[in-house]
Amino acid sequence: MELNGVAELPEIRPGDDIAALVADRAALEPGDVLTVASTIVSKAEGRTADLEEYPVSGRAQEIADRIEEIAGEEKDPRFAQAIIEESSELLIDCPFLLAETRFGHICPNAGIDRSNVPGHDLLLLPKRPTESAERIRTGLEERGIEDVAVVVTDTCGRPFRHGQTGVAIGWAGMPASRDWRGELDRDGHELGVTVQSVVDELAAAANLVTGEGAGGTPAVVVRDWEFGDHEGSEELFRSVEDDLIRQALREWRFDE
Repeated sequence: MELNGVAELPEIRPGDDIAALVADRAALEPGDVLTVASTIVSKAEGRTADLEEYPVSGRAQEIADRIEEIAGEEKDPRFAQAIIEESSELLIDCPFLLAETRFGHICPNAGIDRSNVPGHDLLLLPKRPTESAERIRTGLEERGIEDVAVVVTDTCGRPFRHGQTGVAIGWAGMPASRDWRGELDRDGHELGVTVQSVVDELAAAANLVTGEGAGGTPAVVVRDWEFGDHEGSEELFRSVEDDLIRQALREWRFDE
C-alpha cells in the first residue's frame, strides 16, 4: 500500500471545513482511507481551552499537590481539573493521570494537548471522534468523492512498552476491526481469538508519515489497502466487564 501526506494544509481554525481543505489538495480515489490527526479535528471544532476556565475543585487540588510532592516540580491544579472534566473515570491519579475519555478511549491526561495550540493553553480531544469522521466523510461525498473511509487518529503510549504510536479514536466508512475467528491458518488450524484492529494499524502506519513536533503533516491518504473478505466489527474499546486490566487498576493505589 501507499501512504502520502496531504501537503500544505493551513493552520486550522474553528469552523474550517477539513473535507474541503483536503479535497482541494489531494486526489482522493474510491477505496482510499483518509487519516486525520485529532489535533486539526479539534481545532476545527473549537476544542481549545484556557486554564483560567477551570475553577479548581478539592479533588483537582489534592491530585496536583500529591503529584507535585512526588515529582518535585510545581503542578497546576487547573490542568488536573481540565482532565477531570474531560473524563468519565480516572483509572490512575498518581503519579500521573490515566483517564477514560467520555467516548471510551483510555489515555494519559484525557488526551489533552498543551503543544501547538496558538493563542490558547489547551487542546482537547474531539467530543465524539466517530461523528467527526462521519462529518468529514459526508463532506467528501458532497464534493463527489465517494467510497473513502476516514480515520481520526491520536498518538498514545502503551502499557509495557516505551514510546508512542498512532491509534484510532474515531472512524467512518469501514469497520474498526476484521475478525479472523473461524478462518484457518496455513496448517489448517481454526483461529479462535484473532481480531485485528485495522483502524489502529492504519493510524500507526499513517503516523510514520504524519510525524511529530513542529513538522507534522496532519492528514494522510492510504491507498491500495484492502479490508479483504472478512467479517468486520465496530468494537474497539473494551467494555468494563471485559477489561481485566481496568478492573485491577480500580483496586490499585500508588505507593511511594
